Amino acid sequence: MTKSLAIVPLTVLVALGLCACTPKAQNEVSEAANAVAADANATAAQAVDDTDAALGAAESRIDNAGAVLGDKADRITDKTGAALKDVGNEIED
Repeated sequence: MTKSLAIVPLTVLVALGLCACTPKAQNEVSEAANAVAADANATAAQAVDDTDAALGAAESRIDNAGAVLGDKADRITDKTGAALKDVGNEIED
């Protein structure tokens, strides 16, 4: 994206330099500037889409990891409770 941003000012300078050229040359410069701007916009939009997809995938993985940890914590709690109950029963006997 940095390269795209560097190209835009250069394109503007070239366009200003060619202002004295023929209308055909001016049109071609204008079309080139529009193409550069469209490319920069498309690149930025793709970067946003890629970032959103990566964050969505990370969110899903974090949610899955949280669910696994929650299940394991529940199992440990159940086993600890059962062990304490067994100890309590042995003390009573």
